[in-house]
Amino acid sequence: SPVWKNQKYVYDPDWSASLNVPDDQEFVNITIQLWDADPMGDMLCDIDNNYDNYSGSFDLDLLYSIKTGHWFGDDYISHEEFWGYPDVSGYGRANGCDDNSIYQSNRDCELWFDIYQNDYDGDGIPYWTEVNVYNTSPEYDNRGEDADGDGVPIEWEWKWGHYYEWYWWRGTLEDAWLYSPSVWENHSALDSDNDGLSNVEEYLTSQWGSDPFRKDLFIELDQMDEGPNGEPSSLFPNDSKEILRTAYDKHNIVYHLDDGCMGGGEMIPFMREVSGGALREYYYEKYFLHYGENEWRKGIFHYALLVYDAGFNGYAIRRDEFQISSKYIEEKCKQLFFVDRSIVYGSVFMHETGHSLDIYNPGVDNPDTMYPWKLDYWKYRPYKSCMNYGYTYILVDYSDGSHGMNDFDDWNSLDLTYFDE
Repeated sequence: SPVWKNQKYVYDPDWSASLNVPDDQEFVNITIQLWDADPMGDMLCDIDNNYDNYSGSFDLDLLYSIKTGHWFGDDYISHEEFWGYPDVSGYGRANGCDDNSIYQSNRDCELWFDIYQNDYDGDGIPYWTEVNVYNTSPEYDNRGEDADGDGVPIEWEWKWGHYYEWYWWRGTLEDAWLYSPSVWENHSALDSDNDGLSNVEEYLTSQWGSDPFRKDLFIELDQMDEGPNGEPSSLFPNDSKEILRTAYDKHNIVYHLDDGCMGGGEMIPFMREVSGGALREYYYEKYFLHYGENEWRKGIFHYALLVYDAGFNGYAIRRDEFQISSKYIEEKCKQLFFVDRSIVYGSVFMHETGHSLDIYNPGVDNPDTMYPWKLDYWKYRPYKSCMNYGYTYILVDYSDGSHGMNDFDDWNSLDLTYFDE
């Protein structure tokens, strides 16, 4: 592949590798590695879950089926009926933190990939599957068809509706089909990963990388234009977006922030002061739902506003709506001049998001945790979370409960379904 120099994040690399496979070959062995180019010697990065039979595995070893167009090995589709360890990072996504090295220096990286083959009709469904399983024409593009009327089209049911069943007593691996494009399934009620998105909603967001068997978090962010008297635009730092994405993605809650890139986030007109009531009613209806035009986004996206002045640094408005105010956050940036501005913004944004995830315990929003002369400041010091006022503005993370007495495990107690009122 090319070498992307001095880039921590690489999006849309526009690179692929190809291989000619004999027509009579059913499976293809594939190994994926990610290297850090270094003048002192290239180093292999960790993108493996380390489920292998030896320690220290950093790469992905996969077996791709020409028949069905699916793969398994170190990455696979895993759902309730799957026989093996769950692949919590999702299908087509690798996370080096899956070996519990989140807070260790282990060259952990995140890698997204896809594997596909030439397909005459262009619908992505392999010839063998169309002829032997679906009884569709391999010469006709079936994308968009929903013959069973269950709300998701054939190409989505093909991609996510297959897994491999291992029959250990006879040593055979067989295809198993979870979904069928010709049999109605209640996709509007299925939420296998318990992230608050039904399969129908997972289909609607699949264009942005959602996975019905791995948790996804979608947030729409509206920002405010500059004012007429020199008031600056209320803009969220780009570095804050990356820091937030990394924080959630490490824990396999894939973070999707729509700042306009998904058709929702927009710049809203300047208002010197705006009330919580106006944000709750007028702004929610006008700029989030667009008076019903974007009603489908409710229950999928959380709604965040970055305004100039809503009376306080930040607060929750609804279960699925919150605001932060740049006027006060910029003041906090000046006070905390030794903390990077992107950390300050990212931390308060993550704090308010936490309220929409039902993170609640005695260390959350406790005003006494802000002052060292107060008992609760020291009592809840082990609770290293941006939900703790003592860490808000300086930490972009929730706690994992590993810091002893009076710590709380935010990551394993948050509820991604809570925002959907």
